[in-house]
Amino acid sequence: MPGGRLTQQERQQIALGLADGLAYAEIARRLDRPTSTVTREVTRNGGPTAYRADLAHRATERRTQRRRQTAAQGPAVSPQPHGRDAEAVREYEEMFTTVLMQAGTPKMMARVQAALYMTDTGSLTAAELVQRLDVSPASISKAITFLESQGLVRRERDERRRDRYVVDDDIWYQAMVASARSLVQVIDVSRQGVGVLGPGTPAADRLENIARFLDFVGESITRAAEQGREVLHTRSPSRS
Repeated sequence: MPGGRLTQQERQQIALGLADGLAYAEIARRLDRPTSTVTREVTRNGGPTAYRADLAHRATERRTQRRRQTAAQGPAVSPQPHGRDAEAVREYEEMFTTVLMQAGTPKMMARVQAALYMTDTGSLTAAELVQRLDVSPASISKAITFLESQGLVRRERDERRRDRYVVDDDIWYQAMVASARSLVQVIDVSRQGVGVLGPGTPAADRLENIARFLDFVGESITRAAEQGREVLHTRSPSRS
């Protein structure tokens, strides 16, 4: 059933394929499914190293049940702008959140970040985030504090003097530069250890190599961010 929902047996085949180190395209070929179906399935259910067929199947059943309950209660989802498919948007937001979590972002922070990126304005108030994500104001406050500390969102006041949380075209540049700067302290401490442990000793050599490596990586990140910054401000063909 190339166009139908994945069965439990298919999910077990996906898990076996991942365990054997097969690429998504090869797993999809064996199932006679699009590669995007397998990619989306694995991404939203823990990624290639944590995918479990039984857990993935139960999660899908729960999502299906929630959709049926929502449908029975009537249309609760606001109409999407630009004629977007509301269900496709919801599924994409879920997948985007999962990818951010796999990259190391805690769950609530990833949900807030994904929600902000998926707005056309690139900004939401705390109240709007509470309503959109159906969580407590305290959860939003904690998530925003974390994202601000990482340079992944910024705060500004709107005309009604409300705080708006913004992800603009420069956020990723600022985050990359901040990441490079955060390595400086590790580099300095590593080089201090060389003097303490004695130059030429195995431990000191290890610390010196760490310092040299991080120094190189930090400089490379900063240089690449500067060179790539204009990409963030270039209109894509679809927007022009």
